[in-house]
Amino acid sequence: MNTSTITIYTDGSSRGNPGPGGYGTILMYGPHRKELSQGYQHTTNNRMELMAVIAGLEAITKKGIPVTIYSDSQYVVRAVEEGWLKTWIKTNFKGGKKNPDLWRRFHNISQQFTIRMIWVKGHADNPYNNRCDELATAAADGKDLIPDVGYEEALGSL
Repeated sequence: MNTSTITIYTDGSSRGNPGPGGYGTILMYGPHRKELSQGYQHTTNNRMELMAVIAGLEAITKKGIPVTIYSDSQYVVRAVEEGWLKTWIKTNFKGGKKNPDLWRRFHNISQQFTIRMIWVKGHADNPYNNRCDELATAAADGKDLIPDVGYEEALGSL
């Protein structure tokens, strides 16, 4: 592992989609490793995939270090790597693009880093992705679920 780069593995889970959900994130930098997770009362899988990335970036205290993020969500990876997010922001999420609250939050924090996103096959042989899946599903199944305020507000405005 490159010690001049922060490595983040992420995964999201939703039971029922929508339903209870959670994310799992692993941050690695040199010999340091930190695991993060949180469960939500009512959310979607895509929101938890994106929240896992956001939580990882927000946990970084040293800004400006290159970050490589591994995710099994093509939605998240392609939105960033293929430039969809830039278009969504430019058009103010016109056409009903989902999760603008989280995408704006991601965009704001991502400006502090050089980010490379890499898609990994989920539920395969990657031990870090598998661990993130364990964290995410345990969080979704946990007792300390918090509201996904952005999701609830979006439901209320429909």
